[in-house]
Amino acid sequence: MSPVSLNYGNLLQPRLGSDAAKALDPERLAPGGELDARFQAALERVREGRRSGELGFLDLPDDQRLARQVQEVADSFGQWFHTLVVVGIGGSSLGGRAIAEALLDRHWNEASDEARDHFPRLHFLENADPDSTAALLRQVDLRGALFNVVSKSGGTAETMAQYLIIEDRLREALGDEGVRGHLLFTTDPERGALRRLALEREIPALPVPQNVGGRFSVLSPVGLLPAATTGVDVGELLAGAAEMRARCLRDDLRRNPAGLLSVLLHAADTELDCPVHVFMPYSDRLRALALWFQQLWGESLGKAPTAGPTPLAALGAVDQHSLLQLLMEGPRDKVVIFVRVGRRDEPLELPATHAEHPELAYLGGHTLDELLDTELRATTEALRRRGRPSLTLQVERLDARSLGGLFMLLQVTTVMAGAHYGVDPLNQPGVELGKVLTSGLLGREGVEPPEMAADDEKWTV
Repeated sequence: MSPVSLNYGNLLQPRLGSDAAKALDPERLAPGGELDARFQAALERVREGRRSGELGFLDLPDDQRLARQVQEVADSFGQWFHTLVVVGIGGSSLGGRAIAEALLDRHWNEASDEARDHFPRLHFLENADPDSTAALLRQVDLRGALFNVVSKSGGTAETMAQYLIIEDRLREALGDEGVRGHLLFTTDPERGALRRLALEREIPALPVPQNVGGRFSVLSPVGLLPAATTGVDVGELLAGAAEMRARCLRDDLRRNPAGLLSVLLHAADTELDCPVHVFMPYSDRLRALALWFQQLWGESLGKAPTAGPTPLAALGAVDQHSLLQLLMEGPRDKVVIFVRVGRRDEPLELPATHAEHPELAYLGGHTLDELLDTELRATTEALRRRGRPSLTLQVERLDARSLGGLFMLLQVTTVMAGAHYGVDPLNQPGVELGKVLTSGLLGREGVEPPEMAADDEKWTV
């Protein structure tokens, strides 16, 4: 079996039973079928984007020079410190955090130096919340901390605000000469404030290729630097991505996981009236991946006012106790993308005790892994019996290679879906207005202060 595979039967007739209105005819996936025609057009869009250099994320698995540069920084500069703090937001953070949560021990930062093989602790400073920022800076010993400031543009307001505070704290603790030795930038190779600061102050900086956007940058230094610094095999991440890329460029729709996922999710939205796409891994280690997908899917495709999916991150089996009632008997506007993990390192056997209590006795002899997987299978079957569509991404083993494959699969799926919706998945015009208004309100030079709607006390209680 492939490290990552897609089971899509629960979106098709006849598996969804009598509720044919919420299922797709599998014949439409056959060569020459309607969905196959959509796929072929989207595949050509991906190939053209790669030829033109527009889809730079597709070539990251082949950029060995960049991967070596990241590894060299991680092996030398990064290992001088006992703590790495990644300062970034959105695409500058979510991918790196998804790698860390998937591949590092869940209690990495609490483990001893020996248990971590002397790799540094890892923190992600994301939201510009003064409580969170102050708490982390109180906790971290600045003398042993490296701050990786990540912003492709070099001007992200939240990140740069946190950078100013960090720089000031470092100066207070270490003096002017000590500041630059505790900073590492990840930014555009030529432009932006971070690149200028790096040149002016001789601060080391890793490049984000100009044709790689923030939410597609997980396999660039944005995600690879924190991974490599904590001992993750970035070569395996990139190898898994390269293998998946080859699968996602196949002409045969029924052998192309990105092609299938994109046409089926687009059809679920536009034909089956299921615009809410719930991404639900059954693994705590993939919780951050669900948040990463939420940004990727929502920011890339949320551009047409009358069409476009709404992603929702969930976690099994936790959200069986919060969302399953809604998924089972609420509005029929959702399709669930389950993520199932196969072999686990520690399945944890349940002791066969308390025979006098049937509520406990039946669990004995099974494992926690088996319980979680059984709940997933039961949930998919329950949804199927109610005619509620779902798909399942199967990860044979959660390691660097399979995770790299997941990242590539979901990124190519997003670009193909953009072709189906007729939108550019690489831009985010709706985000820019808020940035401009924020800059104007804070008095940025060259930005006109905006006129704001006045607060009206009659609407306040």
